[in-house]
This record gives sequence, structure tokens and C-alpha cells, in this order.
Amino acid sequence: MEAQPNMLKDIPAIDRPRERMLAVGAEALSHAELLAILIRTGTKRESAVLLASRLLKECGSLRGLVDMSVAEMTKIRGIGAAKAVQLRAGIELGRRIARSERVELPVIRRPEDAANLVMEELRYLKQEHFVCLFLNTKNQVILKETLSIGTLNATLVHPREVFRAAIKCSSASLICVHNHPSGDPTPSAEDVALTHRLMEAGELVGIDVLDHLVIGDNRFISLKEQGHL
Repeated sequence: MEAQPNMLKDIPAIDRPRERMLAVGAEALSHAELLAILIRTGTKRESAVLLASRLLKECGSLRGLVDMSVAEMTKIRGIGAAKAVQLRAGIELGRRIARSERVELPVIRRPEDAANLVMEELRYLKQEHFVCLFLNTKNQVILKETLSIGTLNATLVHPREVFRAAIKCSSASLICVHNHPSGDPTPSAEDVALTHRLMEAGELVGIDVLDHLVIGDNRFISLKEQGHL
């Protein structure tokens, strides 16, 4: 019977935990393989995977490992303070994730929904701020980002900045918003021209521009509702 490799360097690259995780995903890895990624290195006599397997055997189960303190972990041969701290940190993150509540993302169904998200933030500003709401396929806002801050009565934004940010967050569509410090949300000719440029760029990259809102003092105008989109 062929001897099982003890050292990670003796294991084919595709069978190493990190490489396997990249290739097939974390769900496909065993408990020992996931622990090996956390502890990173083994000992002179055994790989990280074999060390992780022995760790699980000595603590009885994954649940037993969860209940172990750093001091208790370091009593196991091959687990020093650094490895124990790494394991405890991973366990604590898991606990915090389990206790955390899923945050409900805002859904945009009409222009008022988008305006309500930004009105109080933008209505009193003395400079024009160009903000984008990036949406997923369910029209949920996954990111709100200020892309440009302009002068008293003008802001400059280029479509490449808008769609670079959209692609980075895997947005399916977006809503553009900017404020008029005068308090009057009536769109300017420049606002309309910028909207058309953004729509054209969006068609090229496959990301829809759903609307462009101009925010005034507790009121707004939707360029979509005005027929510009």
C-alpha cells in the first residue's frame, strides 16, 4: 500500500486545501481542509491537513473545537499560540455572523423611493454632489456612492466613472442623483445632456440607467417622468 504523503509539498497542487477551495468552492472542503487553511502550516512531521485532522480527533468534534479556549488548544501538539489565535478568530467570526441579522436592502419601485434615500443628505449642501444608487436585478440598492463634488452651480462627472463603479459592484442598473444648491430642482440643459450620455454609455455596457433625479429643497424632479429617459 502506498504511503500517504505527510507534508503539503508532497500533495498534488490540485488536492491542496487552498487550491481545492479556489477550484471547487469552500462547500466542497472537509472540516479538516477548512481548518488547515486557517492554521496555514503544519509541523515538520505532518501537513496542515493532517494536523487539522488530528486536532479534530483530539477535541472530539467540530463542536468540541468551538468550545476550546486558546490555552486548551495550545496543549495539543503542533498547535502554538499563533495557530490557536487564528482558529479562535475564525470561530468568533462565525459566531458573530450567526448572530447577525440580514440587512434588508432598500427597494426602488418609483422615483420617490430613490429621492427619499438621499433627500436629507443632499438638500442643504452648498455644492453639487453627483450620487449614484447601484441596484441589483431585484431593484434593491446594493451601493450608494458619491462620484463627484462640483462647484456652486455645476458638477462634472464622466460616464466612465459611473460605469466603472457600477461594474465593480456588479450592478444591474443604476439611478443618478444630483442636487441643486439653489433649492430649485428644475433640470438644466446640461443635466439633460449628461443624462443622454449616461443612457448611451449604459446601453453599450449593458447596465440600465433607470432615472436621473435632481434634488432641491425638499422637492425633486425625475428626468424619467419628464420624458428624458
